[in-house]
Parts: sequence; C-alpha cells; structure tokens
Amino acid sequence: MKQKRILAGLFAALLFSAVQAADPIVIKFSHVVAPATPKGKAADKFKELAESYTKGAVKVEVYPNSQLYKDREEMEALQLGAVQMLAPSLSKFGPLGVRDFEVFDLPYIFPNKTTLYRVMDGEIGTRLFAKLEPKSIKGLAYWDNGFKQMSANKPLKNVEDFKGLKLRIQSSKVLDAQMRALGANPQVMAFSEVYTALQQNVVDGTENPMSNLYTQKMHEVQKHLTLSDHGYLGYALIVNKAFWDGLSPDIRIQLEKAIKEATAYERQIAQEENDDSLAKVKAAGTTEIYILPNEGRAAWHKVLLPVHEQFADVVGRDNIQAIYKIAADVQKEMDATRVKKPAAPKKSPAKKK
Repeated sequence: MKQKRILAGLFAALLFSAVQAADPIVIKFSHVVAPATPKGKAADKFKELAESYTKGAVKVEVYPNSQLYKDREEMEALQLGAVQMLAPSLSKFGPLGVRDFEVFDLPYIFPNKTTLYRVMDGEIGTRLFAKLEPKSIKGLAYWDNGFKQMSANKPLKNVEDFKGLKLRIQSSKVLDAQMRALGANPQVMAFSEVYTALQQNVVDGTENPMSNLYTQKMHEVQKHLTLSDHGYLGYALIVNKAFWDGLSPDIRIQLEKAIKEATAYERQIAQEENDDSLAKVKAAGTTEIYILPNEGRAAWHKVLLPVHEQFADVVGRDNIQAIYKIAADVQKEMDATRVKKPAAPKKSPAKKK
C-alpha cells in the first residue's frame, strides 16, 4: 500500500512537471490606442492578472497603438485566429452585420454612467454578446472610455458652427447620421491616421473622450474643444470563440476571474484618466476649451434626437425603449436621494442656574 502511494505521488509529480514544462498558452491581445489610456492600462492589468492566476500557463502579449493591426483589419484577424483577443469600440460590430451594437453610438442616449453600466451588465448587454457567437466571436466584458467631446480648428458652440466641416468618425452609419444632422461632412478614418489627418488639415476635427484626444496628442493640432458629452465610446473585450472554447475549464475559470477584476479596474480609472487628460490639455494651453451650457446642450439634443428614430429599426426599437426606461428609473432614484430629510429640531439653549 505504501509503495502504491509513493508511485502515485511520483506519477503526480511527473505530471505536474510535464504541465509546467509545456509551452504556455499564448494570447495575443491587439488594440489601437496608447498604453496610457484606460483600455491600454486595462489590457496590461489583464495580462498581469491572467499570467498570475494561471501560474504562467497563459502568456498574454499586448500589442498597443495598432502595432499589429489597424481598425479595419483587427476584426478579421481575430476571426481567422491570427490574434486571440481584442477590445474594439462597439461601433466595429456594425460592419459584421451585428448592427444592434450601434445603439451605443446614438447621441445623448446615455444621460449618465449608472444608466450605461446597467445596460452593459444587464439583459441588453448579454443579448448583444450572444449575437457575436455565429461570427466566431465570444464577448467577455464591456469596457468604458467615457463620453465624447468635439474638437476642431474653429469654435463649436452652436449647431450652425458645424456647417461644412469635415469631421472624422469611426465606421458607423449612426455616427455618419449624427454628423450630417449637425451639418458636417463625416469622414471615416482609421484611428491611427487621425493625428496626421488633423495636422495636414485633411479633416477639420473629430470626436473623442479626453484620454484618447490627449494621448494621441490631438490637442496639439486642434485649436478648439467643446465639452459636450454628446456621445459615448466604449469597448467590448472579445476573444476568438474557437480558441476560448478550446481552453480547459480550469484555465477559463482563472481567465474569467482576471477579466472580471480587469474590468472593474478599467471602469474605475476611465473617468480619472479623462479628468486627468482634460487637466493636461488645459495646462498645455494649445486648445481653447468651451463648456457647452445647458441651453446649448438642449439645442444640440433637439437636432440630434431624430437620429434615434432614424435608426430604431436598425439597432432595435426594443433596445432603445429599454434604455429609455433604465434612464428614467435611474433618474427617479437620483431624484429620491436628493430629497432632503427634515432638519432636526434645534435644541433650546440650556438655562443658567
């Protein structure tokens, strides 16, 4: 009996050594933004966590700044298995035929982050991810990059200021309609090409969260910035489905743990990074910053709201209505917390004896 236990222990040790000696599973993680952005930092955080939790059984190679693939190329590379993981913007699924994701591009549909996260983490987000699976893509998490601001080489204060401007957009029919509603001429362009296009006046301006604008140095070639919060830019952390399904359950469990923690980290730093980037743009002094007041926001909203109806049958009328309801529920909760509690009665001053 003792000999059998020794042999069993020896076999287990040999098996463990064989596993340890095996080549690690490589995950090539490609993205198009700078390492200092929320997405870039979260990719590095996922690498750190995944390698730690799998005890080196998984190796994550992160390729930022379009080092491997540009916007238009990376999705095909994922489907073919040339890379295993991406975090593309949610606009990128429209060209694949999954246009429901373009609901995230609708202007002024998310009044706050609470509404946004409930959409992402709830039934809508789950349903959208399910539509990617026939495309050989597995959705893992939604990452945040914040609300978008408008920049150009002329002030953008009123709707009339957009007339005739060439503004860069991602490949999205919704974003195209948004810019046309404002009177601008939308120009689809890869993210890696935007700085040069702005520098050479190929386009007059663009829209971005602050962290993207600052890390790509767009503020150096944009004289004006309007803080409008008119749209949203988020990402989907996705993986090649065949690769994911081929992983052993124990490896997937550890990777899911790493993804959950990296996602919480990413969302935590997203607003911090945007606030920090805005402060740095102010300090640089190269760009005049204009905060869109409530009346200006109302004017933009009036012009842009018809885009919701224009694309209701494309992105899902039910999706739009569900988001409206979530937003209304969140607003009720916020209003309830603002109700002041009755002030405590003042104590009478103690009488002197």
